[in-house]
Amino acid sequence: MATWRGLRVVFILGSLLMVLLIIVYWDDVGGPNLYPFQDLKHKMLPSGWGTQNTTVSPPFLSAVQVQTSVSVTGHSSTQFIPEETPKKPAGDEEIKKEVGEERWSAEEREQDLRKQRIMDVCSGREALEFPGRTRAFEQIPFRELDHLIVDDTHQIIYCYVPKVACTNWKRIMVVLSQSLISPVTGKPYTDPESVPADLVHNSSLHLTFAKFWRHYGSLSRHLMALKLQHYTKFLFVRDPFVRLISAFRNKFGRPNEDFYRLFGSVMLRRYGNVSGSVAETAAEAYASGMKPTFHQFITYLLDPETERESIFNEHWRQVYRLCHPCQVKYDFIGRLETLETDSQQLLKLLKVDHLLQFPSGPRNRTAASWEPDWFAQIPITERRELYKLYEPDFELFGYPIPDSVLHQ
Repeated sequence: MATWRGLRVVFILGSLLMVLLIIVYWDDVGGPNLYPFQDLKHKMLPSGWGTQNTTVSPPFLSAVQVQTSVSVTGHSSTQFIPEETPKKPAGDEEIKKEVGEERWSAEEREQDLRKQRIMDVCSGREALEFPGRTRAFEQIPFRELDHLIVDDTHQIIYCYVPKVACTNWKRIMVVLSQSLISPVTGKPYTDPESVPADLVHNSSLHLTFAKFWRHYGSLSRHLMALKLQHYTKFLFVRDPFVRLISAFRNKFGRPNEDFYRLFGSVMLRRYGNVSGSVAETAAEAYASGMKPTFHQFITYLLDPETERESIFNEHWRQVYRLCHPCQVKYDFIGRLETLETDSQQLLKLLKVDHLLQFPSGPRNRTAASWEPDWFAQIPITERRELYKLYEPDFELFGYPIPDSVLHQ
């Protein structure tokens, strides 16, 4: 009996010794992590009995912010109890940064409003009907997609609108696509302002959606859909009536042989009360004082015969017919009236602001304040007809009804 008791005591002591050895061994090699939320960014020192786990104090923390404690495993650890430091008054740089962020937020909100306006008009909420509002992108003929310029390198699609800074934006696209070689350097242009203005309108320089059939055949529509989904798409717009005044000044204010032959001479023959034939050239016509008037130009636009013969020229064709905003969901809608700030914002959005700057524009830009003088000789009925013709552009892009023109 005594022997049996002795064996039981030895067995119990042996078991306790084994448990103790297991505990000591387990702690030495490292057991399961008891602190699953500990910051894993800080590399831990090798664990061991009596080894101190120390986190280095940043130089700006005082001694009172450091507290040493002992962990449940017997390890000594150092923790930092951060003090609230008094907030420094904002310096010039901080103020500039805050102002910049506020300005950027305001610009983003403005973009949201412009895009929402287009969605409202295209969805029919504004009860305005116009040709092509409800058609699908796939239904737009290739020839009507010739203003959508594609840059695959930077994944950009730009719909250019004549008389809305398109020369400078085409310069930007030429530089980004490296599609034009400078005769001076023998390399692609890198400065948009140095690109000759007359060359950027050469259609061979730009890849447009209208050329996709020639390049990609039956894959064209699928490729266009992919690019429209993934590329950044933008356009710039302008007050429709101001754009018309600008187009007239540019194309008929001084002799332009091409525009005189195609359009000016037609206006003079139809509406100029000219006895006999009109001059063959713009130089002869202008020298004799026989040149198209703004009233004749407006009459030409309102004449149904004009588009029976040929589609409107791009310089006075409505923007909704050039860029199809009801079918293309643009990521950025710029305005000529805010060209400088919009251009800066857009270049940042495109992530190319470190590569180039937007060129400076003309100083004698046509302004909305000119409208009353230019329309003074136009009968009120024709002004209102003209507004109906361009009403979709006014509504889509949020331009106010020109009351000074329509009600005087």
